[in-house]
Amino acid sequence: MSKNVLIIEDSGSFRMVVKVALERAGYEITEAANAEEACALLDGRSIHVVVCDLNMPGMNGIEFVRHLRSTNYKFTPVVMLTTDSQVERKAEAADMGVRVWITKPFQPTYLIEAVSKLCPI
Repeated sequence: MSKNVLIIEDSGSFRMVVKVALERAGYEITEAANAEEACALLDGRSIHVVVCDLNMPGMNGIEFVRHLRSTNYKFTPVVMLTTDSQVERKAEAADMGVRVWITKPFQPTYLIEAVSKLCPI
């Protein structure tokens, strides 16, 4: 059975790059264009890893992780994929259990490597 990755990214082109890379690596993908949409997907389905943008309209990535940690998905590993490289934001995310911080632009192979370490197929 393939592992499912939830991708939360407001940029359609970045979301597609992440989706294609992870699908080629053998992962199943669930997509959300924003954090609110992603919250609606926390409905009991199998989600093995979350790849989340930080800066999105409405609820941002940190707020989403805070919500995620209050659900049945509280132990689901999170990869933050963002243009933001502020040390304070990284520390805040790490305190909430974000396991990997990848700064855009990124190499898809690095993302695949990070996800596969958190959730081997």
